[in-house]
Amino acid sequence: MQAAFFLLNAIVSFFCTLFLLRFMMQWGRVSFSGQLGDFVVKLTNWAVKPLRRIVPGLGGVDWASLLAALWLQLMLSGLLLSLSTASLSADGLGMTLMLLMLAVRGLLRLFIYIVMGVVILQAVLSWVNPYSPIAGPVSQLSRPFLAPFQRIIPTISGIDLSPLVLILIAQALLMFI
Repeated sequence: MQAAFFLLNAIVSFFCTLFLLRFMMQWGRVSFSGQLGDFVVKLTNWAVKPLRRIVPGLGGVDWASLLAALWLQLMLSGLLLSLSTASLSADGLGMTLMLLMLAVRGLLRLFIYIVMGVVILQAVLSWVNPYSPIAGPVSQLSRPFLAPFQRIIPTISGIDLSPLVLILIAQALLMFI
């Protein structure tokens, strides 16, 4: 049973990550024309296109992608709750709130992991290969998160320490979530 849950969790987390990445790319006005954008779009269109008929994008935000991620996370959380013994004693409203709380918590954790991964990838690419095809989108994704720290923390000998500070804060947030 643990192996089945592990595989299901891995698949759901992969697609939730892609949906959140699509949401973040649209929100950050990152071009979908490169390899990363094409990969994300091709693997998420199956859910996002039908949802866009029901939930249109408003204010430049791709609500359909976010809703797809939430729906998948709700399904996983529902399965987790149905297998736990605590779900037997909860009433309908309590169960619904617990399910929603678990799903939102899972999405927040994935969002923080994506931010950390993008920031680490951006920092490595800036040193190793700043002209690679993926460097542009990764830089655009990390810019909104790094910019506040870059305004406060000066570069020391040409080294930007803001990614390190952001990752430390993200790790602390993960402990609280």
